[in-house]
Order: sequence, then structure tokens, then C-alpha cells
Amino acid sequence: MSDRYTLREMMAITAARQIRDGDIMFCGTGISMLAAMAAKNINAPNSVIFFETGAIDSRLEEVPMAVGDSRVMFWTAVNGSLADAFATMQNRFTGPRVVGILGAAQIDRYGNLNSTVIGDYEHPRVRFSGSGGACDVASFVGRTIIFMQHEKRKFVPRLDYLTSPGWINGPGGRAAAGLCPGGPSAVVTNLAVMGFDEDSKEMFLQGTYPGVSPQQVSDNMGFAVDISRSQEVPPPTDEELRILREVCDPQRLILG
Repeated sequence: MSDRYTLREMMAITAARQIRDGDIMFCGTGISMLAAMAAKNINAPNSVIFFETGAIDSRLEEVPMAVGDSRVMFWTAVNGSLADAFATMQNRFTGPRVVGILGAAQIDRYGNLNSTVIGDYEHPRVRFSGSGGACDVASFVGRTIIFMQHEKRKFVPRLDYLTSPGWINGPGGRAAAGLCPGGPSAVVTNLAVMGFDEDSKEMFLQGTYPGVSPQQVSDNMGFAVDISRSQEVPPPTDEELRILREVCDPQRLILG
């Protein structure tokens, strides 16, 4: 993308900027963990990071390799269990403040996710690991941020399987399904940031990365989206890159 930063750095910083100070972040392994760390060290110092393995309010002085890495337990407020982590999401006081950071194999215009199968469920072309905790996260938390590779085969008009709910079928869809008010707020890809319209709940192009055109994004989608509101996403600042590289991942375990 640039001589100054990599695409992975752009995605991590872009996602980190979506985090608000005071948010409670539920994240998994990889770039979602790095984005959460970046947010806490850059723009959301009072945010809280927790993991499904039961580590709540981790200090994270080193980036863990996985949610089961013992480093997620360093200097936590609580070293709990899976039940404690999911209770934090489902609690009526903390749940609305939780931001879930997710990924998937497919996404549709309403932010519904598939991480189960490609093709027919009984005779799939590809079978993935499934929901894990993603369905619970998407069902209970206040909002979700989703990481995706921007390809037509991933942005699809109809999911092969609904693993984790987004806005279901538009306004009122979550309420009709008995779900919490939450829902996806942004999709961070290798080309752009997608948002969801406040009224229709349909995905639209919020912003493109430097050097990427709105048409390029549209050409890499399996369904039509509004590109008229697109603005260029500011590149990472020197200070954001310094913190990401020197504080969050100095060993480049995730940055590579």
C-alpha cells in the first residue's frame, strides 16, 4: 500500500479507531487482538479487553499468540472461566458496552456471517470450524466490528449458512428474532471500511483506503452497495505506527 505502512497495519489502525474510550472489547486471536491493543494504547485508554478463556481486563504487555496463551492472564482484574467471559457479554449492565471483534468466511448486506460451511450443509464444498463463541457475541453484545478480505466470494447476496446474526433482514429483524439491540457497526477489509445505514441497516461504503477507488470496492462485491458517501480513510499517523510496532507488537508476531 505504501512505503510507510503495510496493509495489515492499515487494517489494525482503522479498526482501532472504531473503538471508543470506555468500550469493553471481546476479541479473538490475530489482527482483532492487535486492533484491541492498539485502541487501548492510542485512542481508548479506559477500554477493557477480555477473552473467552476468562481473562478480563488484561494488561497485555506482549501480544498473545492465541486466546489460550498464558499472556492473556497477566495482571488481569479477573482470571475467570469461559462462563465468566460469556456472563460479561450477556450481563444487562455490561453487555451493551461490549464491542465484539469478529471474522467470517461470508457476509451479506445486513452483516450476517457464515463461518460454518460453503455449499450445502449436508454435503459442503468446505466445512469450517463453526461458530465457536461468535454466534453468542453477535447475539448479545452492543455492537460488532468485522474483519473480512474484500472478495466477491465473501460478500454474497445470500449466505450458504447463517452462523452469526447481524441485522438479520433489516430494521426490526433482530427484535423479531428475540435478539439484543446490538448489531454490526463496521466491516474493516483490505480495501475499505463498510458501514450500515441507520435506517435500512444495509451495508454501504463508508471509506476507501488511500489509492483505492469506490469502483474498485464495488467490483469486489457480490451485491450492490451505495458508494456515494465514501470518503478516503486517513492513513496511520507516525505516532499510531510507532505504538503499533514498538508497544503492541515489537516482535512482529502478528504484523509479520
